[in-house]
Amino acid sequence: MSDSWAVEFDDVSFAYGAATVLEGATFHIPPRSLAAVVGPNGGGKTTMLKLMLGLLAPDSGQVRVLGEKPSQARRAVGYMPQHSLADLRFPVNVMDVVLMGRVSAGRLFGPYSRADRDAAAGALESVGLEDLAGRNFAALSGGQRQRVLIARAIAPQPELLLLDEPTASLDMRVGYEFYDLLAELNQRMTILIVSHDAEFVSQAVTTVVCVQRKVSIHPTEDVTDELIGELYGRPVRRVRHEHNCVGLGCQGQVHR
Repeated sequence: MSDSWAVEFDDVSFAYGAATVLEGATFHIPPRSLAAVVGPNGGGKTTMLKLMLGLLAPDSGQVRVLGEKPSQARRAVGYMPQHSLADLRFPVNVMDVVLMGRVSAGRLFGPYSRADRDAAAGALESVGLEDLAGRNFAALSGGQRQRVLIARAIAPQPELLLLDEPTASLDMRVGYEFYDLLAELNQRMTILIVSHDAEFVSQAVTTVVCVQRKVSIHPTEDVTDELIGELYGRPVRRVRHEHNCVGLGCQGQVHR
């Protein structure tokens, strides 16, 4: 695998029929980045993820993931989709959910090996839920469920972790805790987070990829209100909440 770039898009275009979603997208994400992909709904963010996963092929241009074609790199990529299809009425415990991440294309069903169980236990420890391995998944809080799904995604021990709207159902306090977790995981893997909410970008994020048919990439400190306004097609005012702020008494700092 390549040591130069975790993700490479070179002049990539993609359309659903006559509707162009991405046009001439060119950007490169270095290894060990914690990158946020932001843009309005329908702007092409999820399509970009599907191209990285090899679920779609570009109409033109080239996509490389970890130095390989996306279809060849899948074994080294963890993915957490925007909507989990888990039926909360199904009696499955936390360890069972995490072990699902160890299922490969060559083996659809168990039994799980000792290596599988060790990897799943390690993933749960990484997200701080090792004590809840036997707990019913449905009995967890929303934030805990998100951590379990992260554990499932990292159970295969990937080099690249792709997350589609991971904080969409979380309140701000839990969301910040979630980003703290991602910052820890970022020490050993590249992470790409897709979000439609440009106001909720953690201090841990180093790179912002702006997507609205065209693609531009910026260091986090270069993302201004004017840039976000152009991306979303309307004026915006970002509110930065103090990272350690919890409760109704918190004060935000308005960035105009």
